[in-house]
Amino acid sequence: MEIVSLPETAGEERPLSDAWDSKGRRAIKSRTGGWVCAATSLVVEMGERLATLSIAVNLGPYLRGTMHLGSADSANIITNFLGTSFILCLFGGFIADTFLGRYLTIAVFTAVQACGVTILTISTVAPGLRPPACAGPSSGGCVPASGLQMGMLYLGLFTTALGTGGLKSSVSGFGSDQFDESDRIEKKQMMKFFRYFFFFINVGSILAVTVMVYIQDHFGRRWGYGICAVAIIAGLALFLSKTNRYRFKKLVGSPLTQFAAVVACAWRKRRLAFPEDPSLLYDIDTKGDAPAEQSKWRLSTLTDVEEVKQVIRMLPTWATTIMFWTVYAQMTTFSVSQATTMDRHIGPSFEIPAGSLTVFFVGSILVTVPFYDRIVVPVTRRITGNPQGLSSLQRIAVGLVFSIFGMCAASLTERKRLSTALANPTAAVVPLVVFWLIPQFFLVGAGVAFMYIGQLDFFLRECPKGMKTMSTGLFLSTLSLGFFLSTALVTIVHKVTGSGGKGAWLTDDLNKGKLYNFYWLLVALSTLNLVAFVAASRGYVYKETRTQHRGPNGMASLVYSVPNKAH
Repeated sequence: MEIVSLPETAGEERPLSDAWDSKGRRAIKSRTGGWVCAATSLVVEMGERLATLSIAVNLGPYLRGTMHLGSADSANIITNFLGTSFILCLFGGFIADTFLGRYLTIAVFTAVQACGVTILTISTVAPGLRPPACAGPSSGGCVPASGLQMGMLYLGLFTTALGTGGLKSSVSGFGSDQFDESDRIEKKQMMKFFRYFFFFINVGSILAVTVMVYIQDHFGRRWGYGICAVAIIAGLALFLSKTNRYRFKKLVGSPLTQFAAVVACAWRKRRLAFPEDPSLLYDIDTKGDAPAEQSKWRLSTLTDVEEVKQVIRMLPTWATTIMFWTVYAQMTTFSVSQATTMDRHIGPSFEIPAGSLTVFFVGSILVTVPFYDRIVVPVTRRITGNPQGLSSLQRIAVGLVFSIFGMCAASLTERKRLSTALANPTAAVVPLVVFWLIPQFFLVGAGVAFMYIGQLDFFLRECPKGMKTMSTGLFLSTLSLGFFLSTALVTIVHKVTGSGGKGAWLTDDLNKGKLYNFYWLLVALSTLNLVAFVAASRGYVYKETRTQHRGPNGMASLVYSVPNKAH
């Protein structure tokens, strides 16, 4: 895109210094950006949540009831779907920062997501893409889905995941690009935009687990998935309709490239002696006589090195938050499986869809956030002296504690459900009201509120300015790895304890298994993880209080280069 310079003008007609319009000219403040443009990204994000979450929370009953898969296999497909969605955010961020920019990344991957949901819709409509309904034992019983049928399902799921990961990495950033941070009024509007962004995510989540799940269960998945596909396409059309009014930012390159370049330089120069004078180290911010046109793969600046070192300091905290999202994964897998076996009736005729129980999970998040802001912050501010009440690491710790309590509640509830089932062996539905599951949903949901805000604050504040796009990627990667860890744990437990028999934990029929032991395993692992987190966080010094030293090892102790010895 060719950049055309325009003369400076006064007032609202002045061109912005860091933004361009769709034709490559300096963006005029009064003609571009603002709330109308930012709002389109909110619609895109709500459509993404509507589709991804409604598919995930209600996929288990479909896999078990229609595709005739076991409980463990079904849980793993769900966690792999969600894990892939979040890990692809790193890929989407790389594509946006390096090649396409945020606008094209959102447009392309929203279309990809719409294709994925459309494929899922087709897989629920075409009879040949589903196995026949279960027959009597003498007629063969339940026939599992064939390779072709599962292949079509996987194609739809992981195409949807690709679209989700790609667009999710850029939606919030593109929305914030529509505001001028140098303008006091627009900067306040940008902060309000982030609050609305969080609000729209939760609105989409609530609609997904209530309205869309109800439609899937009572009118058919073809309608539920079809409506999601139409909503995504409508959001994309709205997004594209404002193209002429958007503000676009320059491509800045991916911080992943910077990280890789610094590590490569460190390895290449690992045997070089450190210079006696650290001032000889290459820093383009301070050395006007530094060599020009140096490849970043051969010569790293002090700034690049220090930014990479700063990210490395954050890795212990990053690693010890993954376990929380493994616990979170159970809310969309085995907790929903529990709900399918219990009494879900309200009144004589209405039955709550099993997937809709996650509304208590989302509701817990929405209740906890204002509770924290209005009650916890004022109290803890007086105790800690921190204007935010609790520091970001303290909030993460609280989230980890809530996850442990949530799994304790889940295990105790499962013991209650199982004892009731054993006492009523002939009952088609366990005569235990499904609201017994609320404590585990509420506790883990409250943990998410503390963990989500704590992690986001930690990564945004502690990541270097030059690697801000990596901060969101690091945060979302913990979600992804948490889901994949859940898959690994379920696979190991299923293999060790078996799929049937007296000792099996994760059986296809939950009434014949010991799911409560799996929950206790998560309690034990989460407790060990909390100890590791506390040990790692005790030695962490926040960036704003960290003292910079330039001793004999200089700032660039990881990798260095003297300008006149660059090669």
